[in-house]
Amino acid sequence: MEALSDIGYTNFRAEIRAFLEESLTDDMREAGRLNTNPFPDLKQVIAWQKARHRRGWAAPSWPREYGGPGWDEIQQTIFREEACKLDAPGEHVQSLMMCGPCLIGHGSQEQKDYYLPRILSAEHVWCQGYSEPESGSDLASLKTTAVPDGDDYIVNGAKIWTSDAHRATHMFCLVRTSNEGRPQQGITFLLIDMKTPGITVKPIINLAGVHEQNTVFFDDVRVPQRNRVGDENHGWTVAKYLLEFERGTQCLAPVLRKRLENIKKSAASECNAYGSRLLDDPAFRRKWAKMRIELHVLDSYEQQIIVMVAAGNCPGMSAPVVKNMGMELLQNFDKLAIEAAGLHTLVSQPEALEPGNSVARIGPDYALTPTPRYLSNRGLTIASGTSEVQRGIIAKSVLGL
Repeated sequence: MEALSDIGYTNFRAEIRAFLEESLTDDMREAGRLNTNPFPDLKQVIAWQKARHRRGWAAPSWPREYGGPGWDEIQQTIFREEACKLDAPGEHVQSLMMCGPCLIGHGSQEQKDYYLPRILSAEHVWCQGYSEPESGSDLASLKTTAVPDGDDYIVNGAKIWTSDAHRATHMFCLVRTSNEGRPQQGITFLLIDMKTPGITVKPIINLAGVHEQNTVFFDDVRVPQRNRVGDENHGWTVAKYLLEFERGTQCLAPVLRKRLENIKKSAASECNAYGSRLLDDPAFRRKWAKMRIELHVLDSYEQQIIVMVAAGNCPGMSAPVVKNMGMELLQNFDKLAIEAAGLHTLVSQPEALEPGNSVARIGPDYALTPTPRYLSNRGLTIASGTSEVQRGIIAKSVLGL
């Protein structure tokens, strides 16, 4: 990626490096190194966001008129490349990369004026209310209702797999306001304060033992109609727009590039069944080389999208293609990382993954994160639309099948 992004951007990259070295604290970088799931330690994520906000860089992809830095796509990529190299704790994706851009594209002026500054400052932290207990891949079948009552909607129903709902201050949510016509035609997009009476959040613990997701119940929850984004019964258009930001518009290649080098370092310290260095094992080297080639393919595809968006074009069907490629490759990296770290990965050490911990670790540091990452990332080919659903979209829209 650097070959593309360094063309005419050498001074910008140097400015970014200087800012990161000055602003990233040891606590932030530790949180970045220890993170094993898509939702990093919120305390350090917010601290990092506030540090960027003071510089006007909280949301790299936002236009200047809405509080962003006004960077082009290549500048955004350079920022994320350099942040990854220094173990930055990451960004709150649902707030900065999903809700914010969605409001910029479809929100009213009143909504933009109120919510966008609070997203940038991290006063508001958002979660996504899409899936339901019986509406996952078939999202249009959702049943959570919103019935008009004066200036409000009365919301009843449930959402599931709601990541970060236990820590979020607000939710962007799809509700059903009509049962007439096609299912997509009766859906409305609402913004909901999570402190509203009638909301109950119950935890879902993932395979890695992490409380990341939740079930959220709505019992006669009053939501002001002014919190509706777009027209009533036309929320499907807003939802699809938001999903373009969720699926494939983030560059995963810088993360995987660093992960690949860490796998190589682990293999250099571990032995195979014959007592030789694992990195010198031909079978392992073939696997590592295959991952490197596939990473190069993903990287090239992401570069094409960056150039496409920089020219003012929408990523369109490139989003589900990159989503599939990236998530499946990430899972394969997780498998190889476990193999590279060997038997040490069998030890469960959840306390040692907490930033700021003083727990004595069992085994080398490089063996601490591979298994929790593997377990947490198994769901990434389901989240945001399963790989099968994405292939169906591509087959229908691109191949005409």
